[in-house]
Amino acid sequence: MRNKTFAIIKPDAVKNKYTGKIYDRILDAGFEILAAKKVHMTLEQAEGFYSVHTGKPFFAELTEFMSSGPCMVLALKKENAVDAWRETIGATNPSDATDGTIRKDYATSLGQNAVHGSDSHENAILEIGFFFSQAELIQTQ
Repeated sequence: MRNKTFAIIKPDAVKNKYTGKIYDRILDAGFEILAAKKVHMTLEQAEGFYSVHTGKPFFAELTEFMSSGPCMVLALKKENAVDAWRETIGATNPSDATDGTIRKDYATSLGQNAVHGSDSHENAILEIGFFFSQAELIQTQ
């Protein structure tokens, strides 16, 4: 069953005090929060997490931004979770995002776009495992 995804409320959204509003959006969209914690990634952790983008022009900017302040990491559950979360957050570029999506409402730019969402079920499992042990995940029916 493909019912889990991974999310990050990025440093810009945490700094701008949008965490509670984004949590409300998560719950209003019908997601169950299986695990959540506040972290401040080191540059090395950010580079490890985003290693799939190593060598791309935006890699250094992305990893420096993601290690610039605290963020919230979350494991979420819902049927078709990856697609449902990506629909909830909107397009990567907030100017292209649909009205009412998280990025349209809370992102400030393409580089500081408020939230991260897994792009596949396989990546969701890897990303959840990067930040959470099995013992930290709430097991539900």
